[in-house]
Amino acid sequence: MRKRIVKKRKSNLRTKATIDFDLKAFLDSSGLAKTLKAFSKTDIVFSQGDAAKTVMYLQEGGVKLSVVSDAGKEAVVAILGPGDFFGEGCLAGQPVRMGNATAILESTILFIDKKEMLKKLHEQHDLSDRFIEFMLARNIRIEEDLIDQLFNSSEKRLARTLLLLARYGNEDQPHGHLPKISQETLAEMIGTTRPRVNFFMNKFRKLGFIKYNGTLQINTSLLSVVLHE
Repeated sequence: MRKRIVKKRKSNLRTKATIDFDLKAFLDSSGLAKTLKAFSKTDIVFSQGDAAKTVMYLQEGGVKLSVVSDAGKEAVVAILGPGDFFGEGCLAGQPVRMGNATAILESTILFIDKKEMLKKLHEQHDLSDRFIEFMLARNIRIEEDLIDQLFNSSEKRLARTLLLLARYGNEDQPHGHLPKISQETLAEMIGTTRPRVNFFMNKFRKLGFIKYNGTLQINTSLLSVVLHE
């Protein structure tokens, strides 16, 4: 019994250490072989079919992940913000990129060689813990997005997407304000048309759920749209 109690205490300390781990500071100072690149809005970070040799960490800005069908139709998979990894498929043996990554804002991105990333994940337990947390959160988000597409109205999907983009629920991230994002991109993300997005955005603004003031301000009251049956 005594051994079990000690183990539990160690586990709790481990969890706290993971929460307190400063990922950006680690990546900046760990001696990790990496390249920092700046991208302007609409710049291509990588294209579908490119060789997958690096993992990327978004330090500043925003990136859109999308896929294009054989017929040329684009679908937005995710919008990423500061603190997000992407391109991690190469770690699982993915030889080429399965989609496109495009900067939607002025962005600063850290490129980490696949072999170097794998080495650090084995050596640095705090980094591997944080990376696993990110991957699990990404999988949960994909499942929730699928359920959202299958069962919710386009109005509710838009409200949820705006709240997610504004980082509500991420206590360690600044939230509430969004940089300018096109209604076309929002329409692609939720599977509807731009006129429908424009209609709902005007409705949200009139109800006080969102405000335009250089940036797009998302109020917590928008949750009422998501929670309403």
